[in-house]
Amino acid sequence: MERIVFLERNTIQAEFRRPDFDHKWIEYPETFADQVVERARPATIIISNKLSLGEPQLSDVPDLKLIAIAATGSDCVDLDYFRSRRIAVCNVRGYAANSVPEHVLMMILTLRRNLIAYRRDVQNGLWIKSKQFCLLTHELHDIRNATLGIIGYGSIGKAMARLGEAVNMRVLISERKNARVVREGRVPFEKVLRESDVISLHCPLTDKTRDLFGRGEFEMMKHTALLINTARGALIEDAALIDALKNRLIAGAGVDALREEPPVNGSPLLDHNLPNLIVTPHVAWASNEAVQALADQVIENIEAFIAGTPRSLLT
Repeated sequence: MERIVFLERNTIQAEFRRPDFDHKWIEYPETFADQVVERARPATIIISNKLSLGEPQLSDVPDLKLIAIAATGSDCVDLDYFRSRRIAVCNVRGYAANSVPEHVLMMILTLRRNLIAYRRDVQNGLWIKSKQFCLLTHELHDIRNATLGIIGYGSIGKAMARLGEAVNMRVLISERKNARVVREGRVPFEKVLRESDVISLHCPLTDKTRDLFGRGEFEMMKHTALLINTARGALIEDAALIDALKNRLIAGAGVDALREEPPVNGSPLLDHNLPNLIVTPHVAWASNEAVQALADQVIENIEAFIAGTPRSLLT
């Protein structure tokens, strides 16, 4: 009988049907780092989300066969270690292909139309004092014919490209930074930075993408451009982003991910009252529809593994 241990049940607000095979289901609302070793020990299958999992946590789990990540990102899991132990790791894919691009579009429109600034002006009574029927205190820009640069072209990046094209944006798909060869349909990374009115990040966090955007990248961008990050906080150097916003190297930014989540020790991006920065609490993925699709796919991945037809494998 399989023993499934769900270490972070409360991170996924959806219904999880039980797998269609003989098993024991154990779940914990949340698990802290010092609790992983004890709670994981009886597992043959672990469901996790953001916990760090590797040799220090799971070396004493003798019957472990599978780690089912209830997310797409795998940067919390030591894939090399599990590969060496022949423990399978799978993730979920494509479940947020609607919710994340819609969140990005919301951020783009909010910044291009200066929505937050206008809301503040109305609340502060400026419209009442206006000498004309409208209040034009901030610039307004359309998104039609603006150039959208997409960095990271997995399922969400592809969905973002389709949405951009649907609202008549010109879409550029970036090649990897420092790539020697530009693949068909891709555009050199530096060219994307120089030509885009909006850049949207959809790449995973790896050693090659960590601090992908620093001072040099912001200096290449248009002064009127926006940067949107709904992927991982560590893709951007926080200090460089703050400097770019303060000194108008770029016009604005929207981020849905920080380096530490939750930011219990604070974050430079939360310490500055910047009118051209929007921070949301890692919720781009979390529409009701997307979260349920994620939960369903986790169980389908586990069932496929037990049936001998594994899918979405990372190891």
